[in-house]
Amino acid sequence: MLKGLGGLGDMAKMMKTAQEMQAKMAALTEEMDRITVTGESGAGLVRAVCSAKGELKSLDIDPTIFQPSEKEVVEDLILAAIKDAQKRAQERMQQEQARMMQDLGLPADVKLPF
Repeated sequence: MLKGLGGLGDMAKMMKTAQEMQAKMAALTEEMDRITVTGESGAGLVRAVCSAKGELKSLDIDPTIFQPSEKEVVEDLILAAIKDAQKRAQERMQQEQARMMQDLGLPADVKLPF
């Protein structure tokens, strides 16, 4: 590419790669808002849906667990489902980031700013 300019050709290539990476990171960030994961607890009695960024999108509670004497159990199940969904969201984001890094020819363990 730019022969005769020494290291400037490499610099131009690095800048192009950096711009590509920035564009892919922006696309990945948008995609993480659209990808959802579901966490559950109580054998599916409580389900929490999060974006891959970890934002809670919805909560589904089976009405059979609404017994006044079981209030603390229900609260624990809700928290467990949310935590499970957030854990799955984090795992999914890490998978997507590693895939993007691999597509760019970079090491999968490079840390991204999100």
